Order: sequence, then structure tokens, then C-alpha cells
Amino acid sequence: MTQTASIWLVILAALVAANLPFVNHRWFIVGPVAAGRKPLPMRLLEMLLLYFLVGGLALLLERRVGQIAPQGWEFYAITATLFLTLGFPGFVYRYLVKRRQ
Repeated sequence: MTQTASIWLVILAALVAANLPFVNHRWFIVGPVAAGRKPLPMRLLEMLLLYFLVGGLALLLERRVGQIAPQGWEFYAITATLFLTLGFPGFVYRYLVKRRQ
């Protein structure tokens, strides 16, 4: 896999993972279906878990390409904010779009 393909794979995985807690009714994506509605803090906890999983995928792909670059706190602050931004469409779909009854 080329470096460009690895980058696009991580971006696509982040986009899907950031929206998954908002469009899925299961606990932690594979668990049982939530009775009623899942509360927002649980959805955010799922987002945090998925952030670390996507980060692990990115680390694995970076290791395959070459040496892993050391990162400071700024890198993690930016990637976390980008992950939250990528999850905005799912948030809008779940909480802001009015549904007809």
C-alpha cells in the first residue's frame, strides 16, 4: 500500500468512526441494542474509544511505511478536534434534524 493510499484510508476510517456512534443504536457498536435512547455521554465515550482505534490504525500504517515520527501534545489536540469535526454530520443527524412522526 502506498503512503497516499494509507493517508486516505486513515481519513476515511476516521470519517466513518466519528459518525458511527450517532447512527448506531448498539452499545460500543457490537454490543446489544440500547433500550430506549443512548445518552450523549455514552456516545461521546464511544467516540473516544473509536478515536484511539483509528489512531492505532494510523500508527500501524505509519510503522509499515517507515520510522514513526515523535509527536507532541499539539498533534493529539489537533487530531482530536479533527475527529470531533468529522463527527459533526452524525451529531446533526441524531440531535438536530427534526423527524416527522
